[in-house]
Amino acid sequence: MAITAGGNDIDRATEIIVLAFASDPVWGVATARPDGSTAHHAALWRPYVEGAMRHSGVYLNEERTAVSVWIPPGCDEMSEAHQSKVLSVVEASLPAASVVAMLELWERFAEAQPRGGEHAYLSFLATHPDNRGAGVGQNLLRENLEMFDRQGVPTYLESTNPGNNHRYERAGFATIGQFESIFNAAPISRMWRPVGGNPNSD
Repeated sequence: MAITAGGNDIDRATEIIVLAFASDPVWGVATARPDGSTAHHAALWRPYVEGAMRHSGVYLNEERTAVSVWIPPGCDEMSEAHQSKVLSVVEASLPAASVVAMLELWERFAEAQPRGGEHAYLSFLATHPDNRGAGVGQNLLRENLEMFDRQGVPTYLESTNPGNNHRYERAGFATIGQFESIFNAAPISRMWRPVGGNPNSD
């Protein structure tokens, strides 16, 4: 059962995202430091969790082994204060060239957002590495999508790992476009799900 995360869940939600995205084909590369340290990751991702929590958009499964971070229709992903925190972490942690590339990557994500019509945006879906393969992330996603279907709200995401695309397709998403990471040209799929799911999905 999906649980709406509260203030006491911020650390756990952030931890799951940090561990799950450390090896992500896009974000694992974009956030890499020359010394290999990942100590900055928690400070980088936490504002995203806090930002969505303002809209009651962070969900955990009962075992707190999977997290989804949603931005409801018409809401902003982060406040200006949260954006400043993220930028400060990037500037303090990454080489100058990576900071410039990160700014361009963020712009690519912003430009990829669908224009016209309201939708809920899946910012993160993450499963703790110890629980991968158990379907906990997919179960959480399914419950979230059932909720949005009841509300009559379509959904959108960017998949930064091609290995996950088929999972999103099974959930009713369809690829509507693609762009590349500025760091390594890794593909990023734009995926849309109408209310009730894509009729061509399995």
